[in-house]
Amino acid sequence: MNGQGNLRASQCPNACTRRCSQTQYRKPCMFYCQKCCNKCLCVPPGYYGNKQVCPCYNNWKTKRGGPKCP
Repeated sequence: MNGQGNLRASQCPNACTRRCSQTQYRKPCMFYCQKCCNKCLCVPPGYYGNKQVCPCYNNWKTKRGGPKCP
C-alpha cells in the first residue's frame, strides 16, 4: 500500500477537524493536515503524535527537514 491509508479524500475534512481540534493554530493545522491527508489518505488518531500509524504522513518533510504534517 506504500504508506497510503484507507481514507477517501472526501473524509479528510472531518479527520482533520478532529486532528486539529485541540490546537490554537487551527488554520495552519487544517491547511497542512488536509494537504497531507489528500496525498496520504491517512490522518493519525488523536490530536497529536501517533504519526507512526501513517508512514506517508509521518515521512513527508519540509525543505528544512521538519515535519510537514501536523
